[in-house]
Amino acid sequence: VQLQASGGGLVQAGGSLRLSCAASGRTLTMGWFRQAPGKEREFVAAITWNGGLNYVDSVKGRFTISRDSAKNTVYLQMNSLKPEDTAVYYCAADFSAQPARYKYGMEYWGKGTLVTVSS
Repeated sequence: VQLQASGGGLVQAGGSLRLSCAASGRTLTMGWFRQAPGKEREFVAAITWNGGLNYVDSVKGRFTISRDSAKNTVYLQMNSLKPEDTAVYYCAADFSAQPARYKYGMEYWGKGTLVTVSS
């Protein structure tokens, strides 16, 4: 499975961005991770094949993940962005639908897209 992400960029604090990621095939779970400068990669959000959602606490209420199964595409709508959201965002996909597994990493990864939030 190949993943192609797009939609990163520069935005002011309080602004919005929408990330998209198209997969070359079907998987059970698609999601997003991010890695800020000098920090470890962290799980951001995921959506399973049957609509199950999972978010890291720091983005709850601000980010929304959605999925177009017909297009094998996942989206991340990011609102009320904060400077601490600045990171390289990675799209990922897995054949597991278990949060205990996929939150720690997924099998397939796309190239990252940079999101920069200025204060």
